[in-house]
Amino acid sequence: MSTVPAFDPSVATTPAGARACLQPIAPRIAESVWRGTEVEHRTTAVQPTGWPELDAELPGGGWPQQSIVEILSAQPAVLEWRLLSPALRSVVQGGGQVVVVGPPRHPHLPGLQHLGLSERQFVWIQADQPAERLWTTEQLIKSRAAGAVIAWLPKARADQVRRLQVCAQGCDGLAILCRPEAARHESSAAPLRVQASAGLDWNLHVHIVKRRGPTHEQPLTLPSIPGGLAAVLTPRLRRLTRAVAPEVSHAVGSPADSARVQHAAA
Repeated sequence: MSTVPAFDPSVATTPAGARACLQPIAPRIAESVWRGTEVEHRTTAVQPTGWPELDAELPGGGWPQQSIVEILSAQPAVLEWRLLSPALRSVVQGGGQVVVVGPPRHPHLPGLQHLGLSERQFVWIQADQPAERLWTTEQLIKSRAAGAVIAWLPKARADQVRRLQVCAQGCDGLAILCRPEAARHESSAAPLRVQASAGLDWNLHVHIVKRRGPTHEQPLTLPSIPGGLAAVLTPRLRRLTRAVAPEVSHAVGSPADSARVQHAAA
């Protein structure tokens, strides 16, 4: 009785020459695979955030270009400027324009100048209706005419954010969506979502809600003094939570009691 050899699909279906060509490809495929437990570094171009601690936690080391970034905060148009100002300063210095769509508060020009932004490269588009904001944001991203587009879209739906993400893939500038803190519980097509909150001693707390990598557990603490206060604040006012040493005189009792104690000692 003859024995039938075991079936080997690679031998039966792949020519010998093709098998030889496939040998060196496997290691390159393994190197190109991104694992979800690691921060993705093979990404599109990025704009450094200006915060080294934050860059170290973001894929590629900065705010991604050709992609949507969501900034979540409890009070709109307050902390976004402090968080984004270093990157926007680089955009302006590179000759790009910063276009903002529908900010809930009027941009304060002197404060923006302290942040390093120029009024000649700053465009403010006031759009009151959600549909107007969404349409304007989409057209700006598609036109690729600005170095950074910042839009306040508190009522954007998941499908609308997904559409903006598709449009942003052809944009070389920054595309930032500012949304309320409660939106962190909603699904979003934005690959990067960051929540900003105010801390003590002029600090800025940043929690990376979503990124291409493992979950970011602990928020980052970034030293951030708003506007031009850095030039006028004393060292004591920079550390408001530092314990104040109690005064030595009359620490216990009244001045009259202290006087009686001194007289008795004499």
